[in-house]
Amino acid sequence: MERLLIKNIGMLATPEGREARRGQEQGRIRILKNAWILAEDGLIRALGEGEAPVPGSGQGEDGACGAEVIDAQGCLVTPGLVDAHTHLIFGGWRQYEMEQKLKGVPYLEILASGGGILSTVRATKAASEDELYDKAKLALDEMLSFGTTTCEAKSGYGLDEETELRMLRAIKRLNEDHPIDLVPTFLGAHALPPEFKDDREAFISLLCDKVIPEVAGQGLAEYCDVFCESGVFTAEETRRILLAGQKHGLRSKVHADEIEAIGGSQLAGEIGAVSAEHLIVCPDEGIESMAKGGTVACLLPATSFYLGATFAPARKMIEAGVPVAMATDFNPGSCPCLNMQLVINLGCLRYRLTPEEVLTAVTLNGAAACGRAASRGSIEPGKLCDLVIWDAPDLNYICYRLGSNLAKQVIKTGKPV
Repeated sequence: MERLLIKNIGMLATPEGREARRGQEQGRIRILKNAWILAEDGLIRALGEGEAPVPGSGQGEDGACGAEVIDAQGCLVTPGLVDAHTHLIFGGWRQYEMEQKLKGVPYLEILASGGGILSTVRATKAASEDELYDKAKLALDEMLSFGTTTCEAKSGYGLDEETELRMLRAIKRLNEDHPIDLVPTFLGAHALPPEFKDDREAFISLLCDKVIPEVAGQGLAEYCDVFCESGVFTAEETRRILLAGQKHGLRSKVHADEIEAIGGSQLAGEIGAVSAEHLIVCPDEGIESMAKGGTVACLLPATSFYLGATFAPARKMIEAGVPVAMATDFNPGSCPCLNMQLVINLGCLRYRLTPEEVLTAVTLNGAAACGRAASRGSIEPGKLCDLVIWDAPDLNYICYRLGSNLAKQVIKTGKPV
C-alpha cells in the first residue's frame, strides 16, 4: 500500500460534493487551517486540522504508518485544476495571423485567403499520429506545471473520418501515458469541410451514419460536440448530430452562443447536454433552459480576452441556478493559452466572481462538465488525491497575483509529479 501524508498546510480550500454546485452553493467552500491530508493508493483517505498523524508510529485512527511525507510549509492547497474545454490535438500554429488581426482584417477574409481553421485542418491532416501525440504531450507537460490534473480533449481539426480517428487515437495514447487524465470528445462537426460546401446534408449524414458509429464502436470518445453558430451548424443540425451521438452512447456537449445566439444554449438544456461552452452572448432563454436541464455552463474567459470580445454573463448564470465552470479553450487560433491560472485571474477580474466561486468553477464544476465530479474536483475521502500546493498563503492570493506560475507542487493520484 502506498501512502502519502501532506502536513503543515496553511490553508486547505475545497468545494465539496460529487456533483456540480450551483447558485449560492457555488461560492460555499470548505476551509481548513493548519491542515493535513492522508492518501492511500492514490485516493484521499482522511484529512483534518491540527497535528498530523505520525508516519511509522502505527498509532491513531489515521493509520499513516509508512507514508511518504510532504511538508506544505504553510502554503495553500486546493484540488487539482480541471480544464473542461481544450482543442488539445492539432497540427501547426497560426502566429502569422496576428499581424492581420492587428490590422483589422476580418476573420472571414483570413479564412478566404487560406488561413483560419482551414489552415489548421490542412496542418493536422498532414501530421502523423506520432507527430500529433508528441506535440500534445509537450502541451500537457506545460498544463501539468500550471496545476491542471484533468482535461477534456476535443478532436475537430480533421473534418474527415481518417484524420478525426487519428486525433482520437492520439488522445487515447496520451491518456494511457501521461499523468494528466484526458476526457475524449468527438468534434467532427467543428466546421463544414470545403468539399461539402455545396452539400451540407451529405456531410451531416456522413457524421451521423458512419463516423459517429465508428468512433463509438472503437471506444475513442465519451462525448460528441458540435459548433452551433451562424455560418457553421444550425440548432436543428446540431440537434440531429448530438442525438445521433446519444444513440451510440456519446454524451452531448455544445459550442453555443459564441458569436451569435442561434439557439445552442436552449438546445443544450432541452436535450440534457452535460455542458454548453463559450456562451459569450447567451440569452436569458438559454440560461433558463440550461438551469432547467442541469447543463453546466463552461465559460472561456481567455478566449474573450484574446479576441477582445464580450465576456459571458457568468453572474447572471449563477443567480439563475446554472452551475458555472471555466476552462482555457486551448487552440491554435482564438486562444493559444493552456494556463488555467490565467483563467482564475480572469474569472475574478472580468466575470467578477468571488475567489470561492472561481475555485469551484475550475475544480468541481469543471469535473462535472467532464462527467468526473464523483471522482475528483474536491478534497474529500474516497476521491482521487489530485492536489496543487501553491506558493501562496491563501485562496485570495492566487486570484490576485497575475503572470507568475504559483503552482509549487502538483500531486497526481497521490504521487508528486
